[in-house]
Amino acid sequence: MWNPMLLRKEMNPNAIVPQSVPEKDKELLRKLAARSREIAELPIMAERKKLWIAHNGLKSEIPMILADPECAWEELIPTSELKCENPLLQYWELCLRKKIFWYENINDDDTVEPWFDIGWNISMSDFGVKVEKTYGEDRGSYVWTHPVKKLPEDMKDLKFREIKIDRENTYAQMELAEKLFGDLLPPRIRGKYFWSAGLTASVIELVGLEELMMMMYDQPEGLHQLMAWMRDEFMHFLDVLESEKLLSDTNENDYIGSGGIAYTDELPQKDRKKDEPVRLIDTWGHLESQETVGVSPQMFNEFIFPYQMPLAERFGLVCYGCCEPVDKRLEYIFQIPRLRRLSVSPWADEEVCAEKFGRNYIYSRKPNPAPLCIDFNEDVLRESIVTTLQKAQGCVLEFNMKDTHTVQNDKTRIGKWVEMAREEIDKHWK
Repeated sequence: MWNPMLLRKEMNPNAIVPQSVPEKDKELLRKLAARSREIAELPIMAERKKLWIAHNGLKSEIPMILADPECAWEELIPTSELKCENPLLQYWELCLRKKIFWYENINDDDTVEPWFDIGWNISMSDFGVKVEKTYGEDRGSYVWTHPVKKLPEDMKDLKFREIKIDRENTYAQMELAEKLFGDLLPPRIRGKYFWSAGLTASVIELVGLEELMMMMYDQPEGLHQLMAWMRDEFMHFLDVLESEKLLSDTNENDYIGSGGIAYTDELPQKDRKKDEPVRLIDTWGHLESQETVGVSPQMFNEFIFPYQMPLAERFGLVCYGCCEPVDKRLEYIFQIPRLRRLSVSPWADEEVCAEKFGRNYIYSRKPNPAPLCIDFNEDVLRESIVTTLQKAQGCVLEFNMKDTHTVQNDKTRIGKWVEMAREEIDKHWK
């Protein structure tokens, strides 16, 4: 499943295959595919893959760097610059242009694989109740009316999501991609269908953000019932992904957690036979609870973490955290088996994280993106990098510049930050 927050409104990876493809579109896609394959074959890509395998195995000696444009892509590759008109072809064009731009203009430690990935075309129903969202303009925020007011009474209408798989159109997309540019960039089915199994974002859509925190006081038993229901719903969702054979290995250039690349020689598990389908235990998983940042560690442990743990246990390697400062929750989070990557957000205590992580977990540092997004304040950006390098000495460190919702239409900023990070690593990393 694709995340609509990170795609333009008109983009849809599940779009129906067109009856015919204009020659100009075919020529364009072939040109982009050829360039993507050319980049994938560069020696630097093989070097980066080895570095990521060592890094994810807690054996790296130098910090890795990622800089994800995320919602700034509209400024870097505006929809108005895309040439293909058909929704599916336009989406493919955007995917290819992103790969090329990322290497040519950002050039962090991201990699390009010699494949064109197509995800299973799936769609999901809601939780049995409508959540009406009103979005702002120009990639703005949204408001919504939460349908669940009183617990457990209002839970009677809740239903597990229904997952529909359009295998026919998925295979048709594969066939078309093979026909258009398969000799240059072979297509394959490889998809990811959820971002986080952290639960709280889904619960908050149903009950509201402030209301969730008030329910911990006013409706504690009802909230426990709702959290248990959502845990069971996600368990069912994961079961369907396994039983319908929708999972793919996550051990290549797969985006994992809240920033990271999946390369590893630890997955899939050694007991999986060659022809057996991928299981959750063969993949990376991710959980977080950003929305409960205002909740005490004790209440997090009472109302949130016990319901996350059974989901975390199903994955082969686990990432935890996003924007929330995890340093005050570590005594609970450390209980997760096969925990590997932890987010160190701009609001986390870096010294505490460095001391407690050691070299047992990846220190996934998320610098504050505001100085990059608003005025590109180089002094502030450099100071942030140096501070992390000093406090995280000896850790398995990675920098993840993300949440870049704008670059003020400056296509050079993210690449400049990457160069800056490399310069400071050379100066300060022992």
